[in-house]
Amino acid sequence: MSSSPEASPDASTVWEPAWPCPAGSILRQQRRGGSDPSYRIDPGGAHWRGVRTPEGPATLRVQQHPTGVVHASAWGAGAEWVLASVPRLLGADDDVSGFDPLQPLVAEAWRRRPHARFGRTGLVLQALIPSIIEQKVTGQEAFAGYRSLVHRYGERAPGPGAELKLWVPPDAATVRMIPSWAWLELHVDPARSRAIVTATRVAEALERHDGPEDLDRRLRSLPGIGVWTSAEVRSTALGDPDAVSFGDYHVAKDVGWAVSGDPFTDAELADFLEPWRPHRNRAVSLILGFAGGRPRRGPRMSPRTHLPGRTPGSR
Repeated sequence: MSSSPEASPDASTVWEPAWPCPAGSILRQQRRGGSDPSYRIDPGGAHWRGVRTPEGPATLRVQQHPTGVVHASAWGAGAEWVLASVPRLLGADDDVSGFDPLQPLVAEAWRRRPHARFGRTGLVLQALIPSIIEQKVTGQEAFAGYRSLVHRYGERAPGPGAELKLWVPPDAATVRMIPSWAWLELHVDPARSRAIVTATRVAEALERHDGPEDLDRRLRSLPGIGVWTSAEVRSTALGDPDAVSFGDYHVAKDVGWAVSGDPFTDAELADFLEPWRPHRNRAVSLILGFAGGRPRRGPRMSPRTHLPGRTPGSR
């Protein structure tokens, strides 16, 4: 098959959302930093993703026309699977009918973004591995570690993947075989690499979850996975509107600053968000999307310099 982005896809579909779906902004929820090797946006505005599906690797191309209609094409063994996932990936499963803004800031944000939704990939492991890598490190360090992992152990996405420099993340079996010294070269410390490898050993059981609460229980039963990581995974893989990332370096402080002028602790954030259950993360997303983060006046978290292969000032 030609590697040209114009090559005929293995499957394609057209989907017309039942609401004014902002496809691009919903898709970008899945992006792991600006240099995510499994995500590209081409000059024509099409979104490309390299996906590890239960049926095999796939390349997905999604483009929304000005009319709102979504055109999707796919290549590879997982083409049919990934095409079937497009509506839920773009938020079709996110039910907002019970959401009440309640608070003036949230109400104004909801007025401005009434069509925002949480998309879901349905792929737990593909969300879990980068979420573990992102634990307790700067975004720069986390995104670089994930990018290195995918480049070294993933594979080129099918069809147009080579020309687009698009990658599919590695599967569980491949990740399980990565030696400890190689994780250090990826700037992933032993605590995080152990958590990743342990998760890959039960990957099939994690994918067979029975909804957000069951997945939360399964994830948090694993060593090295806590409230924050579980919420990050449930938000991405399941589109869970209640999955708040408690323990995040910024979220509680930024929400507190936005609504009161003073940073919140996690406990204060939990109390504030309780009236929105089971839409707590929707409230957080609206607040931060509208108000942004608080001014950064203090010292910032710096990338660590003590792992093998890293020298002070390296990137």
